[in-house]
Amino acid sequence: MATVVYKVGDDVSTDAIYPGRFMATVLPSETPQFCFADDKTFNTALQQKAIAPGGIIVGGQNFGCGSSREQAASTIKGHGLVVIARGFARIFLQNSINLGLRTIICPALEAEVGDEIALMPAHVRNVTRSADFPIVPLPSARQAIIDAGGLIAYTRTRLVADRAK
Repeated sequence: MATVVYKVGDDVSTDAIYPGRFMATVLPSETPQFCFADDKTFNTALQQKAIAPGGIIVGGQNFGCGSSREQAASTIKGHGLVVIARGFARIFLQNSINLGLRTIICPALEAEVGDEIALMPAHVRNVTRSADFPIVPLPSARQAIIDAGGLIAYTRTRLVADRAK
């Protein structure tokens, strides 16, 4: 079970997730320090490790809209967070898959900060509110990339398996 640690509305831009003024920092080991940098309270909690990996960010429609910067997915993944949103911007979703950021599309989700969430194969259960919300599953190939930890890890695994044949 995981806890909702942050909630945002619709049309959250990659500029809000990873402000453009930090674009000179692109290494996945360095991007996490700028996760939602303009929300000082949330960013400070992340920096002080007050939010445990596995925490959930809840978003509305079009989460990750705006630019195509992959640092927006990298900065969230660097904290080991999961994003459940009603919908994702196409490029953000693909960047998340490529980087292995766990993203879940749940169009009807109702949750608030502090709610306990159970992630099930076909739905999200808000344990706090005793309610289930169906998810839109990713295609199996995309889910396999996330499960492997990202496109590079997935490709390595496939190459090793092919060599073993």
